[in-house]
Amino acid sequence: MAIADPPSAAEGNPGGPALPAWTLHRLGSVGSTNDAAAAMPAWNAVRADSQTGGRGRHQRSWVSDSGGLWLSAVVPTGPPEQGWAALPLAAGLAVCETLQSVGAAPLRLRWPNDIMTGSRKLAGLLVDVFRPGQAVVGVGINVGNRPDASDPALAGAVARLQDMVSAVPSLDHLAELLLGRLSGVVREIHSGGFAVLVPRLNRWWNPEVPIEIEIDSGVVRGFFGGVDAAGRLQVRRLDGRTEIFSAYDVTRLRECE
Repeated sequence: MAIADPPSAAEGNPGGPALPAWTLHRLGSVGSTNDAAAAMPAWNAVRADSQTGGRGRHQRSWVSDSGGLWLSAVVPTGPPEQGWAALPLAAGLAVCETLQSVGAAPLRLRWPNDIMTGSRKLAGLLVDVFRPGQAVVGVGINVGNRPDASDPALAGAVARLQDMVSAVPSLDHLAELLLGRLSGVVREIHSGGFAVLVPRLNRWWNPEVPIEIEIDSGVVRGFFGGVDAAGRLQVRRLDGRTEIFSAYDVTRLRECE
């Protein structure tokens, strides 16, 4: 299935490079869509009915039962100075804007790769780099699936798009919308660097939630103040000071509500 990149995907950046159409491969059950897409060239994507080995950051498992959107897209990357290390954050922006476009609300990002509604997780993502010059962006969205039926420990911790909107888009249409948004943020990074996305991205955090972050030297407590132009965390300490941390320095971020 070929999917054309919609004109609105590069909204706010008409001067970026032209992008080819996506080629979307539909599979049944796979171990991981990221692994299935690993050897594909850029602008190919894989959507599976289910995953048996879905994973998140630090290899945490992700329940990927039938009825959800399990999608991995291969995108071309560029020089480090453009900010490609922050691609997971840019992909999170694309997911939020896609879900907002179909009426899902309220939504927020939880650093680095979760899309939340209140305290419940609606979607997550994982970016893998299997070879130079491109990355695989994996996205999982709970739509009509029942992850808590597969893992009772998830009861009360997950949300579904089906319970948030009156008209639930088909998985094919949702995939098409998401690929369009993703190609848009990729185009913007290629044209102006990750920094051009930061103002839009920082609107999706909840600055009022107290957090703890784990770093090598211990635990830092404060409030999440978004990310800077390089994608680094800005943490407002309890004494009023703001500290900046590279994503590589942070082992874990925990919300303390």
